[in-house]
Amino acid sequence: DLGRGLWQIVITEIPYQVQKSRLIEKIAELIQTKKIPILGDVRDESADDVRMIIEPRSKNVDPELLMGMLFRNSDLEVRFSLNMNVLIDGVTPKVCSMKEVLRAFLDHRREVLQRRSRHRLEKIDHRLEVLEGFIIAFLNLDRLIDIIRYDDDPKAALMREDWGRDHVRARDEDDYVTPPPGEGELSEVQADAILNMRLRSLRRLEELELLREQAALMEERAGLEDLLDSEGLQWDTISAQLRDTKKQFGKDWPGGARRTTFAEAGEVEDVPIEAMIDREPITVVCSQMGWVRAMTGHIDLNRELKFKDGDGPRFIFHAETTDRLLVFGSNGRFYTISAANLPGGRGMGEPLRLMVDLPNEAQIVALFIHQPGRRLLVASSAGDGFVVPEDEVVAQTRSGKQVLNVRGETRALICRPVTGDSVATVGENRKVLVFGLDELPEMNRGKGVRLQKFKDGGLSDAITFVGADGLVWQDPAGRTRTQSDLAEWTGKRAGAGRMAPRGFPRNNRFD
Repeated sequence: DLGRGLWQIVITEIPYQVQKSRLIEKIAELIQTKKIPILGDVRDESADDVRMIIEPRSKNVDPELLMGMLFRNSDLEVRFSLNMNVLIDGVTPKVCSMKEVLRAFLDHRREVLQRRSRHRLEKIDHRLEVLEGFIIAFLNLDRLIDIIRYDDDPKAALMREDWGRDHVRARDEDDYVTPPPGEGELSEVQADAILNMRLRSLRRLEELELLREQAALMEERAGLEDLLDSEGLQWDTISAQLRDTKKQFGKDWPGGARRTTFAEAGEVEDVPIEAMIDREPITVVCSQMGWVRAMTGHIDLNRELKFKDGDGPRFIFHAETTDRLLVFGSNGRFYTISAANLPGGRGMGEPLRLMVDLPNEAQIVALFIHQPGRRLLVASSAGDGFVVPEDEVVAQTRSGKQVLNVRGETRALICRPVTGDSVATVGENRKVLVFGLDELPEMNRGKGVRLQKFKDGGLSDAITFVGADGLVWQDPAGRTRTQSDLAEWTGKRAGAGRMAPRGFPRNNRFD
């Protein structure tokens, strides 16, 4: 909270194996392409720790909504694929369930426990053997010194000596008596340990210490033997180890706060993105070549604007940044664009094809503001058409939504709001037909039905109007003409029609 209603989001942790630099580049790309119009800026203030700053475009933006969109469109949220194809027995691969994997882990822990226990037993047995030799050496220090000092092969002499009898210290080499042949009490391991012992260590060889260590090792050895003989003790030991691990790396551990948890995903309220954008007036300008821009404010629609050489105005209308714009292509698809994502009006704009996947061979038939609840009349150059609810043509992706099916040379030609109870069509042969709107079906998608029959050519234009008000058009001089008596041109849908009234535009268009 920055005060005065301003706020920012501070990110101090990012997902595992996600590069911070790549993540920031992706978020910056989302800002540049306006895929998240409520996102204002991103900054990297990291030093030793991660610190990313996310700023909204407006203080009215819902932080939860902003983070939800960042999770969906960037690597702030990632998913790991879990490959459960493992070698259970170390030989055969197998796709296991979670239960089988956990069972295999516990079996592995038990095997490790058994191996470590056996290894420790070997070490204890070796140490006990050495301690037994040290105790014998401690009790017979004088004889030990004589053997080491005077015997030519002290190791063999130590192993032949009978340490159970009394020994008298030799006064010199001539007084030294070599141990008799035979097998003594000391093993080769014990003899080596005694000979490798430093002389100064003899003063520390106290019998009580040796006996104390021997007793402790014997007790540990008995415990290990009991553990190896009892499966229950083995599982109890594994349970204790896991509890110690949990305690060591739990919430009290400095890194314990960052742990993955299993939980039900919270319900995300479906809030329209337009509700989080500041409402500002704009003027949408689209050229004949399909370059679109949004100029700040509601400017005079008759104002002279700059376009590229050979280009000119096609669609100009007032809108708000919170509006959604619908684009109807000659391929029969509808596309949806957020007005907030339009490029600024300082330059010539950008090709509309950069914002939606409109094919190069397709042309823009209509561009207008989406009005929920309204109905549209769509028709093809072949003269087929129908009425579609405007809510059903809103697309959620760049690829748009197919509404009017066209094939071959046929192209989508007409898209007009339904405003009355009658339909008027005019063909390329200048024949006009008027019929009731109720003769047209309401569909979400399809080819439609035949509006007017043509011997040659196809449909030129179609509109809806209030029959009682008459048919209105503008003549070449810009004057408004009204044909109130339409009996001559009124018929059934799919009729051929009659020649257009006197003064009807030569371009065969109603507008």
